[in-house]
Amino acid sequence: MTDKPIELDQHRGMAAQKATESRRLVVEVEANEKALQLHHDEIELQLIAAPAETWREAAEKARYVLRLYVATLDDRDTQHHSLVTAILADFERLERES
Repeated sequence: MTDKPIELDQHRGMAAQKATESRRLVVEVEANEKALQLHHDEIELQLIAAPAETWREAAEKARYVLRLYVATLDDRDTQHHSLVTAILADFERLERES
């Protein structure tokens, strides 16, 4: 008996190896998506938990929501994309000026 693990993929055909790798990737992506969603939930709970104490904090909350919104837009909705881009640029400019 050896302690060396047996590499089962060597004994499978190329199609079976690709199918196995695809299944592994899907499981990994799903786990990453769940972890990302948990992080989003944590951030949102923190943003909701306390009111902004400064305009900068309020702008950060607005940036977060605007980025969520823009992610839902159709690529053909250039007007709303441009509007969000302009608002985010305004936030940046106003922060530099303050």
